[in-house]
Amino acid sequence: MDKAQIDTHIQALNVKHAAIQARIDDEEHRPHPDDTRLHELKKAKLRVKDVMLGI
Repeated sequence: MDKAQIDTHIQALNVKHAAIQARIDDEEHRPHPDDTRLHELKKAKLRVKDVMLGI
């Protein structure tokens, strides 16, 4: 990958990371948060971060 492709990929990952965080925030502020869903979202967020750090 060239620099432009890497930058584009990182931007896409940042957007995905932020979207997952927004979903986590929404779930946490529900009257009865789904702990299983929160766990899944947090794992997904960590996977995205791991990909970003590996680039």
